Amino acid sequence: MFTGTADGRLVKLENGEVETIARFGSGPCKTRDDEPACGRPLGIRAGPNGTLFVADAYKGLFEVNPRKREVKLLLSSDTPIEGKKMSFVNDLTITRDGRKIYFTDSSSKWQRRDYLLLVMEGTDDGRLLEYDTVTKEVKVLLDQLQFPNGVQLSPEEDFVLVAEMTMARIRRVYVSGLMKGGADMFVENMPGFPDNIRPSSSGGYWVAMSTIRPNPGFSMLDFLSEKPYIKRMIFKLFSQETVMKFVPRYSLVLELSDSGAFRRSLHDPDGLVATYISEVHEHDGHLYMGSFRSPFICRLSLQSV
Repeated sequence: MFTGTADGRLVKLENGEVETIARFGSGPCKTRDDEPACGRPLGIRAGPNGTLFVADAYKGLFEVNPRKREVKLLLSSDTPIEGKKMSFVNDLTITRDGRKIYFTDSSSKWQRRDYLLLVMEGTDDGRLLEYDTVTKEVKVLLDQLQFPNGVQLSPEEDFVLVAEMTMARIRRVYVSGLMKGGADMFVENMPGFPDNIRPSSSGGYWVAMSTIRPNPGFSMLDFLSEKPYIKRMIFKLFSQETVMKFVPRYSLVLELSDSGAFRRSLHDPDGLVATYISEVHEHDGHLYMGSFRSPFICRLSLQSV
């Protein structure tokens, strides 16, 4: 298994050992202020030739050969796309032949280390983009998105799902066939704020919810969405770390059908085992759950649920 860590490393987990495969940045990596120099690997996908495609929040898109430890920069975050810089490269999904990469840039203004400011400001400067590994061409497929996060290509590779996190919905963008160039809503008014999307063995999709929207109950993000003056006041008075203490630790994972219907949900109401889930990866009868704050990966046997 491969994963990215908060100190900018791409690591391999095998037989109880943790081995560093690559680093995309340099320098001390201890605080949030170090992130731009260190890099922060987020989305990771296995390519057809045994290489890994990685989205680094600060550095851009990379291809990594884990055996030879070779790192190839495909697209730098410093490259403006249609006049806008990429400040927060987030997740990616690739075609089976490895030619097309679909990826999200969550904001042209806010970096990953300021993701709470992006959430609170509610800006619609995120984009879904396409990168052609052969021609090196980059296209904007969908813009004016509010915190676009996880992406997942359909099994038939005719559409891409993109989670619009702060809107609690998932959009569908058609990339081939008769509907190519069109977009519609896959699922909306979700019970939480969706992070990464990954395929399930049932033919549907696993969606990790970074935090929930209590119903009945009080959702701070929903409450603040219509009160910008209160949001400004909060961030003048409190640090991002302090604000996170008010975010529910309730962990939620959803399985959606291939049409966006809810199939089942998995819950950790108090966040005692898995907190702030960012991705769910299914493999060999188990779910592997990553987090954007916890220093470990959880494994859940699907037979037990």
